[in-house]
Amino acid sequence: MVLKDYSINNDDCPNSYLFLENDEVRISEKGCMECGHCYAICPQGAITMTNYDSIDEKVVLMSEIDPETLLNAMKSRRTIRQFKPDPVEDEKIEKILEAGRYSPTGANRQMVSYTILGSKQREAEEICLSLFRKGKKLGSTFASYLKRIEIDDDFFFKGAPLVIVVASKSTVDGSLASSYMEIMAESMGLGVLYSGFFVMCSKMSRKLKKLLELKKGYDVVTCMVIGYPDVKYQRIAPRKDLKVKKL
Repeated sequence: MVLKDYSINNDDCPNSYLFLENDEVRISEKGCMECGHCYAICPQGAITMTNYDSIDEKVVLMSEIDPETLLNAMKSRRTIRQFKPDPVEDEKIEKILEAGRYSPTGANRQMVSYTILGSKQREAEEICLSLFRKGKKLGSTFASYLKRIEIDDDFFFKGAPLVIVVASKSTVDGSLASSYMEIMAESMGLGVLYSGFFVMCSKMSRKLKKLLELKKGYDVVTCMVIGYPDVKYQRIAPRKDLKVKKL
């Protein structure tokens, strides 16, 4: 963290790393979690963050988005299992990943990784197909459910052109990143399927873990299957009653 001419609101620093003393800015010996609150709040732009891409972008408030439109779009969201073969453009993939990068993480850990299967997509699916087909024959724990389902060659990825595997040390962090990514994907006309069976496979197959090259301590949180929908839904599906308590 580097201070130039400063204007500081020390109440906004979560760990009181920056604080005012006799009208001067002081810095604690340790405790900065690099959250960027000081960078974002300083009206003079007095702070730079080393090892970060400080690009001085202006804040856009979520309140600028019409809340009724946003809510109805979120309620209209459906899991997509029918995809067109059209590839997802690189610039859209970059926006999806950028949305994940800016999702909140506990204590600002930013310990979420993203793997685009790309040329390994077919190989990854075949590993899972082999495992599930064997499990179905052997009567494994998931065989009772799978016996009603045909495990065809596109069982996991539904023929979609893009698969992004989200991994993290934290299930919450990885899930939040995935939600941000899905909203971005949907805003660009794409559809998303969360392949839970692939996540299950990643926990059972050493071969798949090796292919994914996961960092130590990281587990697959979600597998996002993405592409242009080849299906159109006409109305918002109903939900069960809201369950909420007021204490």
